[in-house]
Amino acid sequence: MGESTADKLAEALAELIFSGDFEPGARLDEQQLAQRFAVSRTPVREALRLLATRGLIDIRPRRGAFVTEVSPSELEELFVAMGELEATCARLSALSMAPTERRRLEALHEKMRDLAEGDAAAGFAEANQAFHAMIYAGAHNAVVADMTAALRKRLAPFRRAQFHIEGRPPRSHAEHEAVVRAIVAGDASGAHAAMLRHVTLVEASFEELVASRWQVGTAVRS
Repeated sequence: MGESTADKLAEALAELIFSGDFEPGARLDEQQLAQRFAVSRTPVREALRLLATRGLIDIRPRRGAFVTEVSPSELEELFVAMGELEATCARLSALSMAPTERRRLEALHEKMRDLAEGDAAAGFAEANQAFHAMIYAGAHNAVVADMTAALRKRLAPFRRAQFHIEGRPPRSHAEHEAVVRAIVAGDASGAHAAMLRHVTLVEASFEELVASRWQVGTAVRS
C-alpha cells in the first residue's frame, strides 16, 4: 500500500521545517498550507497530526499548530536512544534471522549499491528506510521492533536530512556493509557495534549539515 496524501504532505512539511522555511515557533496555518499544496484541509490536518506524533510540531487547542523548538540536548538524547534500539535490533537479527531473511537483506543491500555510487539521495533514503525496517522485523521481537520503528518515525526528517550532504549515501552504504556482514555471519556483538557506530555517524552527519547551513545563513546575513 502506497503513501497517502497526508503521509506525503507530512514528509514535505518535515523537509520545509528542517530547511528553515518554517522556523521553530512558527505557526502553520491549515488554509494557507492547503492552498500551497493544492489539497483540501483534511489531509493538511492529518499531516499536522502525524508531525505532532513525531514531535516536530505542537498542536495547541484553539491556537493552531506551531513548529516545535527542539533543543540540541533533546535531539542528542533521541539519537542516543535510537542508536541503542537499532543496535539491539541488529544484535537480535544476527541471532534470530532465518536464512531467507539474511539473503533478502543481502540482496537489498546490493541493490542499494548503485544508488549509493550515484549519490542518489532521494532513492537511497527510500531504500534505506526499507533496509532498517528489514532489520527491525528480523529481530523477531515485536516489542523492540515497534519501539524502534516509532522512534525512527520521530527522527525521520533529521535522518533523511543527512542525505543532502554530498557523498553521504556512499558512506552510509559502507556503514551498512559492516552491519550486513555481521548479521549474515551470526555475529551478534559485531552487529550491535556496527549499527551503533552507524547511527552515531548519522547523528554526526546531521550536525555537520546543520553547522554548514548555519554558516551559510550567517554569511548571507552579514
